[in-house]
Amino acid sequence: MTPSSTEARNAAQIEYWNASAGRTWARYHEALDRQITPLGLEAIRRFAPRTGERLLDIGCGCGQTTLELASRVGELGSVLGVDISAPMLEIATARQAHGGVGGVEFRQADAQVADLGRASFDGVFSRFGVMFFGDPVEAFCNVRRALKPGGRLAFVCWRPLDANAWMAEPLSAARAYLPPAQPTDPTAPGPFAFADATLVQGILGQAGFNAITVSRFDADIGGGTLDEALDLALRIGPLGAAIREAPELMPQVAGPVREVLSRYETPHGVLMPASVWIVTAVARDP
Repeated sequence: MTPSSTEARNAAQIEYWNASAGRTWARYHEALDRQITPLGLEAIRRFAPRTGERLLDIGCGCGQTTLELASRVGELGSVLGVDISAPMLEIATARQAHGGVGGVEFRQADAQVADLGRASFDGVFSRFGVMFFGDPVEAFCNVRRALKPGGRLAFVCWRPLDANAWMAEPLSAARAYLPPAQPTDPTAPGPFAFADATLVQGILGQAGFNAITVSRFDADIGGGTLDEALDLALRIGPLGAAIREAPELMPQVAGPVREVLSRYETPHGVLMPASVWIVTAVARDP
């Protein structure tokens, strides 16, 4: 594949994460971090960062996981966070400056094709950042080259939509008011591209990884008030994407979505079921 054709495959995602979607995630980064923190922390626990390691955080977004990894590797270690979204990286850079965390670098780059170095990292991590590659095998080959032989890979990705009530139920409540959904390729770049565990194992095997594990992890996520949960549901995930295409529908869908969310109110905020794969693997020797 030539560089130009590779860039063309990723152009849509680069545009998407630097336009409305990237700006939305940047605007709501605190609520989103609260929502998915339990899932990322479980993946980091299994990744088991060690003091002094050099790590790569792919799809680092607004930087929460990069800064968390940096706290684990300590002053002797370092973490490079890469993402294609300039709006999100602006937040990440500001958080680093405000928090005074050392050993952290953020870089705008497409991990599928960027020069990440050769045998440069002890480990690679990602929280929901690897499902958007135009060519996943090529991307993970590039990631594997950046890992030292025997280096570790760990990431968390969504299981199917119907296993994630926090996204599926608001979308279902709004469906009657939305235009008919067009058929899509379930493996196309997007949040659920890695929902099939067998597919993920095959991609990583082709890309030069072994000791591959794909483990299910479930948790109730959220924690915001009902108003905060509604605002987020109308702007993030499949429903948010649909409303960005037809914003005039938001007043019509808000009531039904609010009713669904209200069923999940607890003393600790709105908490809804989420289900992910936590994937780990080891880079084979070249």
